Amino acid sequence: MLRSVLLILGVALTSAALVAAASGHMPAAWHLVIPGLVLLLAMLNELRRRYKPIQPSPPGPGWIETPERFVDPETGKDVTVYYRPSSGERRYVGR
Repeated sequence: MLRSVLLILGVALTSAALVAAASGHMPAAWHLVIPGLVLLLAMLNELRRRYKPIQPSPPGPGWIETPERFVDPETGKDVTVYYRPSSGERRYVGR
């Protein structure tokens, strides 16, 4: 929900900046376009990096199964989280 609101706000600010620039109000356009583009880029970057892929089988040696479990909203599969203490990396395995 918050992500959608921020995305809409970014689009609205950028659109308002275009209108301000077209009507000759360049200082106002700059004050609108900068936060608008920052919001848009942040939301697009967050969407791209948010979810890690779910692996089909458990990772090899050196990985510890954690007590974390959840249901993947896209696939409906139960997911177990594995952790590698040496690197801090986490992997998600669907069952």
